[in-house]
Amino acid sequence: MQDLEIYIRDLEAGAVSAWLANHLDHLELDDSDVATVSKGAALCQGERLKITLYPGAFGKRFTCLVMEGGALPWNTDLECARSAWRAMDTEIRCSPGDWKEGEPVADEKWWRLDHRGEQQVVWN
Repeated sequence: MQDLEIYIRDLEAGAVSAWLANHLDHLELDDSDVATVSKGAALCQGERLKITLYPGAFGKRFTCLVMEGGALPWNTDLECARSAWRAMDTEIRCSPGDWKEGEPVADEKWWRLDHRGEQQVVWN
């Protein structure tokens, strides 16, 4: 099972489902209330994937989006973040590489995508 994880700043209601509807089939996600955890599902290349939105991540202004499945529409968190930024035009952050749960975070660096471009930054 693969996963993608990005963080969306100041998420607006309906923004994630509007974006993902262009990349996934049979999308089932109600993101009309961005203050509560939302769970959904979709198909990618015929395989089912789970979608979860976790509001209040990193100082409450970010919502964490996690997609898990055997097939995903992007190969990396950064590719996913780029697509999300183009669709939502709000700051998107993601980890810089193949970090796995339980491993130390190297230098606390994250990709930040916003109107200034793509930069590796310390999350603070």
